[in-house]
Amino acid sequence: MENERIDDLGIKGYQIIQKKDGFCFGMDAVLLSDFASVKPGGRVLDLGTGTGIIPILMEAKTQGSSFTGLEIQSDMAEMAQRSVKLNHLEEKVEIVEGDIKDASAIFSHDSFDVITSNPPYMIGNHGIKNPKEEKAVARHEILCIFADISQAARKLLKNRGVLYLVHRSFRLTEILNQLSKDGLEPKRIRFVHPYQGKESNIFLLEAVKGAKPRMIVEPPLIVYKNQNQYTDEIYKIYGMDVKES
Repeated sequence: MENERIDDLGIKGYQIIQKKDGFCFGMDAVLLSDFASVKPGGRVLDLGTGTGIIPILMEAKTQGSSFTGLEIQSDMAEMAQRSVKLNHLEEKVEIVEGDIKDASAIFSHDSFDVITSNPPYMIGNHGIKNPKEEKAVARHEILCIFADISQAARKLLKNRGVLYLVHRSFRLTEILNQLSKDGLEPKRIRFVHPYQGKESNIFLLEAVKGAKPRMIVEPPLIVYKNQNQYTDEIYKIYGMDVKES
């Protein structure tokens, strides 16, 4: 369609449809799909799926049996559905149009093994809102707040089910408190830093429904070795050959 492009995902020949001037997936989604783990046969739900990038990548990287993406914006959901068809994944990946706040009415309770989410990072008017509505919705808590995601995960995950999310480091305390309040115990965290020696800007987190308190802090993930050059680990996560310095 006009104003769209098709991007190669670099894994299993999969491609994704994105708008040329609309919201496009970023590194956060790729890092989350690498951080998350799904046991063979597991059922996975992605809350706020956007382009559908996380369900498609998770299908490529894991042995889960089904992958569902929930997206509130009609045009984004429709575009994600076309990406699923483009990759012939209709039997394993489903995109559902709907509100995260209604997720517990859309899906059966205690029915998912894994939930993923790359939610809007910015609180209300914090930062400059993008004038394009779909970008603003993806980046600011306009249509949902983090508590909506946490509460949906509490209802939809099976006991000992796992929530994986990526979020901004400055909101860590709030995120941990909300998860614990909803019975989703933070168990594993990895801080992501743009450069060695720079403070973390995002984190990857694993929380388990009904688990006891005890969290592992993994070694930091450094994105750039120097300007315009990723670290070896980032190249590997993207499935790319490591570049020489």
